[in-house]
Amino acid sequence: MSSALLPHTFWTRVRTVLNWINLSTLMGFAVAKIGGATITRRGRGTYFATGYRFNFPVADAFTIGSVIDTRHDMSYLQERRVLLQHEDRHCTQYAFFIGVVMLPLYLACVAISYALAGDHSSYKPFERLANQADGGYHAPTNRLSRHS
Repeated sequence: MSSALLPHTFWTRVRTVLNWINLSTLMGFAVAKIGGATITRRGRGTYFATGYRFNFPVADAFTIGSVIDTRHDMSYLQERRVLLQHEDRHCTQYAFFIGVVMLPLYLACVAISYALAGDHSSYKPFERLANQADGGYHAPTNRLSRHS
């Protein structure tokens, strides 16, 4: 991946404006700064926040607003285009799921997923809509389908 910024489309411009208006990108910057991350413009209204120092959430990357956070360095993200596509879809979700309101909805979905499947991802519609496999998640399961 080159160092050139990704180009905007009409819809990425809409997404960018919505994520600033709904305060989710601002919150993403705050979380990145608290986590000691280095913020870099990616293009398309998105930002990388690399070197995030906390171990929560447990994920290769996570997104708040238009900010993609990771504990890893820039080269790690640049080598994982599919993961970046997954996180880019989350940027769009923040725009259309009322920004910071998405976080409590997301956490409620985590609780429901644990109750139904015993894991944090099988029943999260946000992950399913962002293509779970692209984000490194396993195929959805439920408690009844497992044989312990």
